[in-house]
Amino acid sequence: MDIQVYIHPPFKTWKSIIKRSIRDVSRLSDLVLPIINNVKLYGDLALKSYTKKYDHVNLKHIQISEEEINESSKNISDCLKKSIEVAHENIQSFHKPQIQKESKIEVSPGVICWRKSVPIEKVGLYIPGGSSPLLSTVLMLGIPSNLAGCEDIILCSPPNKNGKIHPSILYTAKYIGIKRIYKIGGAQAIAAMAYGTESVSSVYKIFGPGNSYVTLAKQIVAQKRIVSIDMPAGPSEVVILADETANPEYVASDLISQSEHDPESYILLITISISWMEKIKKELKKQLTSFSTRQNIMKKSLERSKMIVLSSLEESIHLINQVAPEHLIINCHNASYWGDKIKNAGSVFLGNYSPVSVGDYASGTNHVLPTYGYAKSYSGVSVDSFIKKITFQKITKKGLRGLSKCVGELSLTEGLIAHKKSIDIRLKNE
Repeated sequence: MDIQVYIHPPFKTWKSIIKRSIRDVSRLSDLVLPIINNVKLYGDLALKSYTKKYDHVNLKHIQISEEEINESSKNISDCLKKSIEVAHENIQSFHKPQIQKESKIEVSPGVICWRKSVPIEKVGLYIPGGSSPLLSTVLMLGIPSNLAGCEDIILCSPPNKNGKIHPSILYTAKYIGIKRIYKIGGAQAIAAMAYGTESVSSVYKIFGPGNSYVTLAKQIVAQKRIVSIDMPAGPSEVVILADETANPEYVASDLISQSEHDPESYILLITISISWMEKIKKELKKQLTSFSTRQNIMKKSLERSKMIVLSSLEESIHLINQVAPEHLIINCHNASYWGDKIKNAGSVFLGNYSPVSVGDYASGTNHVLPTYGYAKSYSGVSVDSFIKKITFQKITKKGLRGLSKCVGELSLTEGLIAHKKSIDIRLKNE
């Protein structure tokens, strides 16, 4: 396993070193576009056809029955149920204070303005299944959508070869009150939520991670102005900033835990010590031997990862803000001080005892985060992701009179005479 190492790289090379690999989606587009169009045209028939083709299942019913949802409780352990309960409590505790009522503001005499938070009525949650049923994502999307007050929440997840959705996904969905669940996956699920079919109602916004086909399908339906999406998505990412105060065992385990997501995971270790970096390389080799499953994925991912030695922590922070990673671990002396200097990151983890794994499941923060450098302009999912803000204004005659000269002058300058007249007509009898 050969990790790429850069020792004090000059500034002009940084951009090429931290560059993410860009997938060629031209071939994928040729596959995804027909799927979207066929679901739009043929509805449930297309969904069943693609489920047979890609999931090898003949679906009789697309929607999960209430009986199947209730059965899920019998097929998971009490220990898992308790873990779901603890995670739910923490995630809800973190997200609940995000709901804030705004005050009315009298911006000038007789001119009152305010904003009102209104939940998006219909939202769709996509939850990957297969070998890694992401029940944690059900919590991360379901809890804030419930808190926001979304009226119509649907969930899509691909079935296994037996035509079932993993019981942990069904149980978690039921636990947070999601009742409409569909056993469809891939680009066809995204198309169904965007356009609607006989069984699946269309939504206004789609959330959730997925493979390349799902990601591209989300981007296509968003570009077509059919539906909005949570954020652009790519392979999972972690950047770790560490110095000699960090425990090498912990840092190596963080690198490995990130590597098991995907062979294309983006992994970057930044440090200021060559000798400490060598300890990490040895620790990585040692820990990798203890894994029997997903080891091939881990090795491929780590071979694509990079280790960079820079001259100072200040320089390291500058580089990190250019990367804008999804997950950032700062594991060095005075981690909170350096954390305050971060401008671009999805979620930040400070110190020896703050692994990304905890944020992925149960610390309370949301794990649906921007990748591909979009953390420069996007936030992770929150209650705000499920609401829209509507502005209101109520203006008295006195207030209108007070603003009439200002608005008249501005509108005339722009050549919009009717704008001025719409005010003048209200004040003409004075």
